Amino acid sequence: MSRFTKPRLKVMRALGIDLPGLSRKTIENRPTPPGQHGAKAVRRRKSDFGIKLQEKQKLRFNYGLTERQLRRLIVDARKGSAPTGETLLQLLECRLDNVVFRAGLAPTIPAARQLVSHRHIKLNGSLVNIPSIRVRVGDEITIKAESMNMPVVLETLKDLPLIRPEWLAWDDSSKTGRMAHLPAAEDVPFPVDVQQVVEYYANRI
Repeated sequence: MSRFTKPRLKVMRALGIDLPGLSRKTIENRPTPPGQHGAKAVRRRKSDFGIKLQEKQKLRFNYGLTERQLRRLIVDARKGSAPTGETLLQLLECRLDNVVFRAGLAPTIPAARQLVSHRHIKLNGSLVNIPSIRVRVGDEITIKAESMNMPVVLETLKDLPLIRPEWLAWDDSSKTGRMAHLPAAEDVPFPVDVQQVVEYYANRI
């Protein structure tokens, strides 16, 4: 996707939630929306459309997707027999850049995407540079030996942004992660009403 250059904390304040994939910062000290009328905006009741849009934007910004990419994932999620919302969250969690982030090799998803794009990450022993690759059960991800001592990697491994999920088996000696099983909707590290997202796209695709 195109590089996101806007203030990340400002986005999280507008959405009213911490997005660990977007930034390690928190809105705890500034929970109101940005702008001089931010405190008043909190008291306003959102329309049904506003609620749907907000839930959709949570996913888009946390996982660093363009609108087109999210639409494609919705289309893919509709194809299976499982509930569309659950499948969508699973597809998002299985993106390579997210798996690198959840493994603790990068502090955020944008940082993980950069590691992948610059060919620092190996998938099943082969260097890859496509952040959107869908990781499957049994696949292994690791960082190449020459990149193991990069400051961003060392610092993140010492201070993990999130606890590693149960679906990701981690070998600390080799710094290798293996997808043990598919993620569940509950594994998404922030609250989201995914049904609102499905309804948002119901008449748009």
